Amino acid sequence: MTRVIKVGGRPQGDPTLATTLAAGWTRDGGGMVLVHGGGDEVTALQRAFGTTSSFVGGRRVTTAEDIELVRMALSGSANKRLVSTLVEQGISAVGLSGEDASLISASPMDAQALGHVGVPHTINVAFLRHLLSGGYLPVISPVSHNGSDELGAALNVNGDDAAAAIAIALGAAELLLVADVPGVLRDGEVIQRLSLEEARALVCDGTARGGMQAKLHAALTAVEGGVPQVRISDILAIDDLTRGTVLRRAGGVGGGGLS
Repeated sequence: MTRVIKVGGRPQGDPTLATTLAAGWTRDGGGMVLVHGGGDEVTALQRAFGTTSSFVGGRRVTTAEDIELVRMALSGSANKRLVSTLVEQGISAVGLSGEDASLISASPMDAQALGHVGVPHTINVAFLRHLLSGGYLPVISPVSHNGSDELGAALNVNGDDAAAAIAIALGAAELLLVADVPGVLRDGEVIQRLSLEEARALVCDGTARGGMQAKLHAALTAVEGGVPQVRISDILAIDDLTRGTVLRRAGGVGGGGLS
């Protein structure tokens, strides 16, 4: 079984993350790919360099100057810090970005509105499978190789979008999107199950906004691309397979766990 887990920036600050990932890694028999974000770290670095952050639909508007800061924050400090904590847990973690070996090739999403922001279109699956078969845990920054002639060499890909593309390409059993909330919330309560139609409605009616809107978009992409199950939850869901909001295609297998 292969699982793709995406961990947002805020959960990376939780001191229990590394031990929980180690437990999940053992449970999965090593079949895990980890994609990370780090939005707060990017924002802090932008502020230090005298620039400000703006977002459209949960995606960060990224200028030519910003993409270098995104590289520094995500492919640099955030990636290596996460790898270091996992190595301390005895995991053979390898830090990568989407630029390495063209792991994630992307094209500009909307250069006029978003700048150097990309949508993934090709994953170097052979490279990932090589690492997994060797017993390594790929830890991936979503900064990606620009596969088009527009803009520069790198594109800022939303971590949820990158994780969805990787899960589809690997034929993963599950995509888990780890946030700082226990699931998709309605009136403060976790929604246990969402059909694709219900997820789209939450985006359209404004119930899901910002980062959760981006997560639901990625979840829909993954399920429509053939991933059997997507969950949205918190760190505890890495080792608790029944936790969080579950999205499956209509007619999918019921229950809360993976076989």
